[in-house]
Amino acid sequence: MIRNGLYLSTTRMLDGVDAYNRHVMVLRDGTIRGGGPFFYTVGSFTCSEGKWKGEMTSQEHTPIVGTHPWARKVISIGFSGTYSDDGAELEAIALVGKRSFRFQSIYRLLVAD
Repeated sequence: MIRNGLYLSTTRMLDGVDAYNRHVMVLRDGTIRGGGPFFYTVGSFTCSEGKWKGEMTSQEHTPIVGTHPWARKVISIGFSGTYSDDGAELEAIALVGKRSFRFQSIYRLLVAD
């Protein structure tokens, strides 16, 4: 089971998209909530035997300056990955309108519940 707690998430886009993000996420009893300076995210997940998968929705709460592919959009995200006692990793596909973007995130446990 993924430990309930506060995580630092570092995300990098794949496939040549130049975007990077760091944010905090709270994982608690199969739910995900969190965000950073421009986006907030909510979702749910299941986990078993070191693997996890789930879905999230992300949306901008503060207008981003520049050309981020998710600016002014509601994003649907599906993910899967692995976890351990001190964190988790995932690979995801984000649906943005008619486009999709792949990204990887590393979750590092900061404070356990």
